[in-house]
Amino acid sequence: MSTESYEKEVKELRKSFRRGKLRSCESRIQQLKQLSKLIDENKEEIYEALHKDLRKPRTEADFGEVIFSKIELATAINNLKKWMKPEKVKSDLANKNATCEIRKEPYGVALVIGAWNFPFALVIAPLIGAIAAGNCSVIKPSEVSEATAGLLMELIPKYLDNDCFRVVCGGVPETTALLAVRFDNIFYTGNPFVGKIIMAAAAKHLTPVTLELGGKCPVIVDSTCSFDVAAKRIAWGKFVNAGQACLSADYILCIGTEVQKKLTDALKIAVIEFFGEDAQKSDSYCRIVNKRHFQRLNKLLKASESKVVFGNKTDEDDLYISPTILNNVTTSDNIMEDEIFGPIVPMVVVDSADDAIDFVLDRERPLALYSFTNDRSLQERLSNEIQSGGYVINDLLVHYTNNSLPFGGIGNSGMGAYHGKHSFDAFSHSKAYVYKNQSLEMLHSPRYPPYDESSQLVQWAKWAISPNI
Repeated sequence: MSTESYEKEVKELRKSFRRGKLRSCESRIQQLKQLSKLIDENKEEIYEALHKDLRKPRTEADFGEVIFSKIELATAINNLKKWMKPEKVKSDLANKNATCEIRKEPYGVALVIGAWNFPFALVIAPLIGAIAAGNCSVIKPSEVSEATAGLLMELIPKYLDNDCFRVVCGGVPETTALLAVRFDNIFYTGNPFVGKIIMAAAAKHLTPVTLELGGKCPVIVDSTCSFDVAAKRIAWGKFVNAGQACLSADYILCIGTEVQKKLTDALKIAVIEFFGEDAQKSDSYCRIVNKRHFQRLNKLLKASESKVVFGNKTDEDDLYISPTILNNVTTSDNIMEDEIFGPIVPMVVVDSADDAIDFVLDRERPLALYSFTNDRSLQERLSNEIQSGGYVINDLLVHYTNNSLPFGGIGNSGMGAYHGKHSFDAFSHSKAYVYKNQSLEMLHSPRYPPYDESSQLVQWAKWAISPNI
């Protein structure tokens, strides 16, 4: 479709928005319940699509996509009335007899652009926020996860109000045409390169954006940790979805060579325990999404062959890359340049905690920082000295599942946050609301001209600020 065609679609959605189709709490909850019904009545089709796209195990599809989406829906449905309630705030001197509130209002027509690695949840979760806040929306699933995108294209029009929601499928040309249209809010999940394109397009219309990006998420490990526990949690967090997750551990900073040795040995045991001697035969292990990404990862592996201490088994026809561990990786290695987004774990040895902190600070701010240490002072140092979207001590990924926490990046890893009420806020404008009646005019007369230094307004102003300075 052309930009003109998309402009026509958005114009129709804007008419629905102006008519107030999603203005009431009841209308929003009804659409959220329809979205929940979509999941309940099509679980098998969702599992099948995710398996077709990524060979995603049913358990991973369940907790990472389906159950996660259902929890987000339940949170929004159960709390929406409270979220929509105006927030009363303190009045200042000029508004002493006024009602002052913060009122949440929808932006209008939102554009939600999903990602291919969690192709169901990363469309549904932001869409929940858009609906809860009262926005009409255009939904653009990733064309890379073709089966899931096709399923969403089929199901969303069946369950949601077509006057308020449209689905667009396609690749770069379709997305480019969409971005030329004026939206009132854009939510994008993906990589920083495309994030900059999204932001540049949004800037032409001064459209606010939420960018959920990625980057190289570090894990810092010292000698005080339990290596068996650290290995299991790192192996799970790294190899879930075959490492194709924005929150995946991108590299491990080992404080000392002995830490690298102990952690490597423990990781080997954990991987075999999880996936067997041959992960290709495991029903619990995903595949790479397509040949282009397989070849990209395979190129990184070939450039790092001398550093491989475990894994490095590949099968292009099966889009399979085994869990792979690299030791003694340096900053000059290709694998340290960009986000890996695959099942390869580079381990870098540093001499001290100071060196680990400097190593991270010399790079873009990550979406997540992880550490495995029982040293409380180091835990706090890492939190205080390293900026990151989130920080998890002695585990990976788990902050993503708690929708009381904001999920989002900082700098190159993104801007804005969502999940739970944070999703509602991401798609809402906070409007200042003041109500005054027309009585007690004598209280307002001091502010009217003519002015002089002895005027009552000046005296009142001096009185108002005196306790605060």
